[in-house]
Amino acid sequence: MLEQNISTVNNDVKTLVKDAQALFTAATALTGEKAEELRGRGMRALDTALAKAHEAQVSAVAATKEAAKHADEYVKENPWRSIAVAAGVGLLIGVIIGRK
Repeated sequence: MLEQNISTVNNDVKTLVKDAQALFTAATALTGEKAEELRGRGMRALDTALAKAHEAQVSAVAATKEAAKHADEYVKENPWRSIAVAAGVGLLIGVIIGRK
């Protein structure tokens, strides 16, 4: 679910940045009131993109902290099982590296 949200926000930010770039390109060709209006719209689009990126970052940090909390609780409740899993992963990596 988190990956889907991050992907959606990433696509939204890319779209907003492309729209802002198009508006700024169009604004360079114009002068006066129309140019100011396009520049303002472009700045608002960039502000929206930054806000969405910040929301995605906050969401990712919260999800990571929650996962780390659960992992910490599991390790504290099952220390020997955690040691066995870590040893097994280490052994598997050692075998894979040793073959090369």
